[in-house]
Amino acid sequence: MADTYDFGLVGLGVMGRNFILNVADNGFSAFGNDLDEEKVSALIKEGGDTAKVNASSDVKTFVQALTTPRKIMLLVPAGKIVDSVIEGLLPHLDEGDIIIDGGNSFYTDTDRREAYLKEKGINFFGAGVSGGAEGARKGPSIMPGGSKEAYQHVKPIFEAVSAKYKGEPCVAYLGPKSAGNYVKMVHNGIEYGLMQLTSEIYDLLKKAGGLTNDELHKTYSDWNEGRLQSFLVEITSEIFDQKDDLTDNDLVDMILDKAKQKGTGKWTSQNAMDLGIPVPTIDIAVSMREISALKDERVKADELYDRPSPKPVNKADFTSKAEQALYFAFIITYAQGMHQLADASKEYGYELELGEIAKIWRAGCIIRAAMLADITEAYQADENLQNLLLSPSFVEKVQSTVDAARELVSYGATNGIPLPGLSNALTYFDAYTSSRLPLNLIQAQRDYFGSHTYERLDRDGIFHTEWER
Repeated sequence: MADTYDFGLVGLGVMGRNFILNVADNGFSAFGNDLDEEKVSALIKEGGDTAKVNASSDVKTFVQALTTPRKIMLLVPAGKIVDSVIEGLLPHLDEGDIIIDGGNSFYTDTDRREAYLKEKGINFFGAGVSGGAEGARKGPSIMPGGSKEAYQHVKPIFEAVSAKYKGEPCVAYLGPKSAGNYVKMVHNGIEYGLMQLTSEIYDLLKKAGGLTNDELHKTYSDWNEGRLQSFLVEITSEIFDQKDDLTDNDLVDMILDKAKQKGTGKWTSQNAMDLGIPVPTIDIAVSMREISALKDERVKADELYDRPSPKPVNKADFTSKAEQALYFAFIITYAQGMHQLADASKEYGYELELGEIAKIWRAGCIIRAAMLADITEAYQADENLQNLLLSPSFVEKVQSTVDAARELVSYGATNGIPLPGLSNALTYFDAYTSSRLPLNLIQAQRDYFGSHTYERLDRDGIFHTEWER
């Protein structure tokens, strides 16, 4: 058994099991490890009578079964478990071996682990994996960062197992240190924003447009055939078509309106604030999940306050405007995420190529969308593009859809339908495209009460005024 397997994977849950089978399907032998004997047995059984797949619950057996330099991927929950697995592996590893964290680890944890393992002669890098269980099995988008030299040993495997967009693998070396985990974090932040926007448009169409679930299924399905083509729009259409096994109702109507989160959206939002980069659509998506958790309080508050009844609308016209508004808001959300990546790259020395990132998101990942082909081209045309909204290729796309967003935001406010994601996307756009904002008054206020100084329009320098009371 010793030195016969190309690739090792720790963590044989749904993601891990599917990923290792994907590796085997693509011609590489793979050995799995998990403390749970049932998961080990399940993988061996699913791998079938083949020398391509094997597994063990014993760490020493697992490590000794791998060719050197050993390539070991961890697909375990982020946090202390990652450190625990690493410590369990270390006594059995040799200098030059490679550990890859494929989970959603916080980027500073990756930097810490890389430095710690480097002292021991072990290569470590983070590789974000997106696509869910199905993606892991059939081809995910993979976002590796860290040692470029170490990545070369894993590159053939990752390129083989990743999703393909017109034949191109959806994986690329992204940059040094924690670049891979950071890009995956922002990917998930964008994901939060897109999901929030998709749910708001659903709410509008149901409450104001009066669309049935069958009509919503057809609407989202039709949208998925056009410029809104994306994984999230596709699965949304399928959700409206799902019947409930326990009642005679549609399943979507039986699901409690409390959305949970694992933290990556929050990390994106928090880090954007640290960098001074505005990502309000992502921020509010995180906040809405927190508001949704206050279910009991929301029920009580609903009984205390009156809410207007939605005014009648023309269903066809309203649905058309909803498509335009969603397209507009999707662009804005991607723009915010890419802006954060650009700034983080400078701040943390990641050397990110935004066109390359958009390119590997075109297939396999949760935020894959037809729009990403256009985003890829925009950044390939101008690698120093500061914001997607400054790309000439996106001006018409935004200009032709923003009015619909304005109309729906106005309708939502007048008729008591919350549209925080869409509202924030629109406000961000209006603020970003305004050459003059009222923040001059804020600077005057700050100088008035705290002598914080201000700058002037007509001359250079820092100024302070002794304000007259």
